[in-house]
Amino acid sequence: MRIAGAFAAKVFARSAATPYHVVKSMAIAPPERLRVAPPDIRTADPTVADEIYAGYFSFAGKTLQSYGASPFTLTPPSPAWRRALAGFSWLRHLRAADKTLAQANAQALVGDFLALKKLPAEDPAMEPAVVARRLLSFFAQSPVLLDGADADFYDAFMMSLAKSARLIWRALATGQAQGADRALCAIALAEFAVCADTGRKIAPQISRTLSAELDRQILSDGGHISRNPQVAVDLLLDLLPLRQVLAARGLQTPASMLRAVDRMMPTLRMLQHGDGSLALFNGMGATELDRVANVLANEDTRGAAPLKAPYVGYQRLEARDAVVLVEAGGPPPFEFSSSAHAGFLSFEYSLGMERVVVNCGAPAPQHEELREMARATAAHSTLVIDDRSSARIARKDAGRWRAGRILEGPGHVTVERLEAPGATTLSLSHDGYAKSFGLIHARELILAADGMALAGRDRLLAAEGAAAGAAGPDFAVRFHLHPRIRAVELGEAIELQLATGETMIFEADGVWPQIEESIFFAAPGGARKCVQIVLRGKAAPDAELRWSFQRG
Repeated sequence: MRIAGAFAAKVFARSAATPYHVVKSMAIAPPERLRVAPPDIRTADPTVADEIYAGYFSFAGKTLQSYGASPFTLTPPSPAWRRALAGFSWLRHLRAADKTLAQANAQALVGDFLALKKLPAEDPAMEPAVVARRLLSFFAQSPVLLDGADADFYDAFMMSLAKSARLIWRALATGQAQGADRALCAIALAEFAVCADTGRKIAPQISRTLSAELDRQILSDGGHISRNPQVAVDLLLDLLPLRQVLAARGLQTPASMLRAVDRMMPTLRMLQHGDGSLALFNGMGATELDRVANVLANEDTRGAAPLKAPYVGYQRLEARDAVVLVEAGGPPPFEFSSSAHAGFLSFEYSLGMERVVVNCGAPAPQHEELREMARATAAHSTLVIDDRSSARIARKDAGRWRAGRILEGPGHVTVERLEAPGATTLSLSHDGYAKSFGLIHARELILAADGMALAGRDRLLAAEGAAAGAAGPDFAVRFHLHPRIRAVELGEAIELQLATGETMIFEADGVWPQIEESIFFAAPGGARKCVQIVLRGKAAPDAELRWSFQRG
């Protein structure tokens, strides 16, 4: 409650300055011309242009056919669909088609939107992040949209740019823009300042705002404060084009932006498996490999991936083709916790191109109803007591300032790393179960130097000041397996069969491992069935389980 109260106080302090910023935002005049258009480094698919021309609009897993009507007047099948439509990121597909017909279609669709009467404030199209995405999309696609445009369209387009900039500025000033959305809004305003001929007057203030958000959100080790790898990818997809237009204009790039980009790239590589996928921690869903590749292609210097990011809270163990990625941090700050998971001390394990042990990951937008389940501790490869999560997450209907955020979680997480000739050992603990059960979860992971074995030990320790008592409820140590992995019981052991033909043996001391059903939320085509290995015991001080994965 204290965290939520402090956050509300911060928002109130921002809103107190609103009149000044409203006046300042009114000084943003519609441009007469654009000086430069930023590139869009997201991958485009020309075939999508054909679908749009045929009246099919597919976003967030939902498809509507317009039957000749404006898609902006249709009843959206979900808020996520409306956000994607109104963000106009899909314009890049029409531009990629490189056809006169596609260009005319793009102008017609944007014209439909510009002709709309004032949208209600509760429309998802008016959310600060959506307005910012629309502004960035319009700038990136302006060469196509303005080529041959008539005077009415041109004037309406320029008016829309200025109106969007005003809305974003006010959203930043009042606190309506929250969390990572604040950086996105600041980037959009910075593009207005660089690309529009009327942006010069606001450039100094916008530069300071962007620098402040980047310094606040990008940690010293390059991780994003939300601890969500996807947020870092999305920010880089917008920061890199901004960096390019600054260079094209001969303007100095803010030092904070240079620091942010230089730090974020290596941390992204640290969180990659051998197949290029990013670890499924804290809101990360299916990796869009083309986007990650496009981002990393802009890295100026490329060395070995870092092995630890202590500020954002991740660790990497690697030996030959074996990689273990470990969640070694606590919950992010309240404001940035809306996508965070209760997966503390969970890990993912891959061999070459094959992911073996995974977390369940975040579901795609069309499966929003599964998000709560995906955020639970049981959806992660870690220890869970009594099927209760190690963090308390507010419900979606908990109110604007609390909904979906972490209200309570581990306050103390320890990490010790030991590099030795024969193996790398990672010793960790968290106190997320101290209040509810009086127990600390301690985990040890040992990766052999030849990459042939991964061993682990999970223990429950008495929390300081906890009363001694009899054995409590059951606990489970879960190892969710990637859908490509086949698990077969072999008496007291389990054989894992990889798609490559390689086999592994999983064993545990003094406990019979069980194979149970699971679900992998982060598959590119939607949720897929998979299995998990589960070890069970009684939750009590000094309870201990040892286990290992051994390659054949």
